[in-house]
Amino acid sequence: MQQNSQPSLKNLKNLVLIGGGHSHAIVLKLFGNQPVAGVNLTLITSDQYTPYSGMLPGHIAGFYNYSHCHIDLPNLSKFANAQLYLDQVVGLDLENNQVFCANGTVVNFDILSLDIGSTPAKLSVSGAAEYTIAAKPVKQFLEHWYKLQNMVSENPQKQLSIGVVGGGAGGVELALSMLAGLQKLGIENLTVHLWQRTGELMPNHHPSVRGIMRDVVINKGVKLHLGENVCEVAPTRDNQLEITSESGLKLKCNQVFWVTQASAANWVKDSGIATDEKGFILVNDNLQSISHPQIFAAGDIATMINYHLPKAGVFAVRQGKPLYENLRRLILNKSLKPYKPQKEYLSLIGTGDGRAVATRGNFTLPPHQLLWHGKDCIDRRFMAQF
Repeated sequence: MQQNSQPSLKNLKNLVLIGGGHSHAIVLKLFGNQPVAGVNLTLITSDQYTPYSGMLPGHIAGFYNYSHCHIDLPNLSKFANAQLYLDQVVGLDLENNQVFCANGTVVNFDILSLDIGSTPAKLSVSGAAEYTIAAKPVKQFLEHWYKLQNMVSENPQKQLSIGVVGGGAGGVELALSMLAGLQKLGIENLTVHLWQRTGELMPNHHPSVRGIMRDVVINKGVKLHLGENVCEVAPTRDNQLEITSESGLKLKCNQVFWVTQASAANWVKDSGIATDEKGFILVNDNLQSISHPQIFAAGDIATMINYHLPKAGVFAVRQGKPLYENLRRLILNKSLKPYKPQKEYLSLIGTGDGRAVATRGNFTLPPHQLLWHGKDCIDRRFMAQF
């Protein structure tokens, strides 16, 4: 499977998918269910297993095992009759339609689609890149999480202080899930700190949700630091990390997890494709690059020019089928169909204790076990298709 180049076949369209995110998982499943004649399909991804973001907090809280919330990409690729490269993409040549991989592989394409997600932006904060653990990529995050779990299991009496920087929905859910997951291991001396640079948690959500989640966080014993913009993370002599805010607040933690605003991979920005100011690929309503019509993008790496969408897994899931449809149409030389994201969508936010908060537009329901049961059913149904 490893080779220096992949010659284009004259009688086939080379369709290359970079990344095994939610949208591409659905695209692969649909190509398996509804094969398209005249396409040579390739998936390039650095991971054999791709996480489903909807179940990841539940995995951390101890409700799901690894296999429950990860999609087996080799099996899915085999089902879709796609060639699989387990490699890291490091660059693109958009003049010659080539993808460059870390191990020297060069993959030619006629049509390219990207679904590589995002990573938390932390380069502007001194020490953050060196000393903190980013929530994404998930594979690296979970490696740190499993080590932390093992440490707690071996010595539950040891005092542990954890910091989570970023009070959006992802940061809040992560803090609550980590708290619950470690408490299930019998830890006796645990403190979880949560930093948010604005005066309220989850600023992109309805005020009713913000108030409910703030109460949940406080009632669970999480130390909340609102209006605190972290400006430095530095190691101390006693092997801890000191987090400094612009206000002058200084606190020590054993480990710090970073869940701030998303950023894009540098090689995307360097490729010459049109991006927004954060490096995300600008696409039209067909999920097609506005500068390179042979390139498509979905999920977090894409910014739709006509819609202001949050970087949320729900949109990556919804974009899967329209993306497949337009890739198929382009292969068959048919006109493309626009994707119209829903204006309002149901959001179910786990609280780490077998309950969830539901919100849609201005409508909000407080934490309840039935809402978690509903979320669990939705998530298991999604994973069952793979």
